[in-house]
Amino acid sequence: MSDPTHAATKAPPHRSPRAYAWLAGSLLLLALPFYLDRFWLQAGLFAMAAAIGAIGLNLLTGATGQLSMGHSFFLAVGAYGYCVFAGEGGESGAENGRQLTGLGLPTWLAVVLAVLLAGAAGGLFSPIAGRLRGAYLGIATLALIFIGQHVLFNAGDLTGGFNGRDVPVLSLFGFDFDDTEVVIAAVPFGSAEKLWYAGLFALLVGGLFARGVLRGRPGRAMNAIRDHRIAAGVMGVPVARYRAAVFVLSSMYAGLAGVLIALIFQRTVPDYFGMILALEYLAMIVIGGLGTVAGAVVGAAFVALLPQLLTHYSDTLPLVADPGSGGVTPGEASRYLYGAAIVAVVLFLPGGLTRLSVPTVRRFSREKS
Repeated sequence: MSDPTHAATKAPPHRSPRAYAWLAGSLLLLALPFYLDRFWLQAGLFAMAAAIGAIGLNLLTGATGQLSMGHSFFLAVGAYGYCVFAGEGGESGAENGRQLTGLGLPTWLAVVLAVLLAGAAGGLFSPIAGRLRGAYLGIATLALIFIGQHVLFNAGDLTGGFNGRDVPVLSLFGFDFDDTEVVIAAVPFGSAEKLWYAGLFALLVGGLFARGVLRGRPGRAMNAIRDHRIAAGVMGVPVARYRAAVFVLSSMYAGLAGVLIALIFQRTVPDYFGMILALEYLAMIVIGGLGTVAGAVVGAAFVALLPQLLTHYSDTLPLVADPGSGGVTPGEASRYLYGAAIVAVVLFLPGGLTRLSVPTVRRFSREKS
């Protein structure tokens, strides 16, 4: 029989090191705008936007096993949807001789509607996504990029054509996320510092929601569809319905990422939402780790920050310079490194970078010895 006195005085359980690491990382992210300059803040914002989009693609490709090559199409829907919903139309929207269409809605409502619009676009394609799989779905979604590029370049009243259109400033409860400086703790906050916290909030909500989906009953059904579609159907999982629903959810994540990218760029251009962007998102989830939220975030940070770092330090890095000087551009160098990282992950670390922990390294060393 246990001693009640001893049980009452028993020390509470200690938190795991991972919990302390998450707490320290969260505090660090909250404090970074007080210390980093605009370049690094914008690089971090691009990584946050990429992480949101990669989480959505990982739900579809990593957790459900549905290959999608058209993720950049839904990013464009979110970005341009926000511009149309929040932008001013008529004469005030005239740009390069065009009368741009704009509904002039509150920007917070425009964000919500842009995400829903991306989900609706995914819903229109979901009957196809529910019936196709593998390379067939990849080829079908690849067509979305070509359709999207044609619309973006030719629907000038909505998109501004080749030169794009300006992005309305986000405003919440009378607080504008623009370059008007607000001094906090003797630190001037501009648009990058303000958007930093908006991006952190969006990433936190999106990550927690996706984690809940993966750990619950829908996540188990998605993994069953990925691992053995026929067995999942025999067990009563509505395969086509789940595939279609996950495709819509993935599209909404892409729409939110597109809105954040537009707010960071402050201008949308059609060339950005092309084939290369779709391939970069596939590289993110493969490098980081398929089927996990952490893998999407780690892979997005790797792929989004690498070109920024190479550009920033191009003067000091060997072989990375202007093409005329005999080197390769930072963009080309980053793509070479993407390819090398994908090959290394597939051959030596199938679970992605998130599997690369200290115990894994030690176990690998023991096995080699």
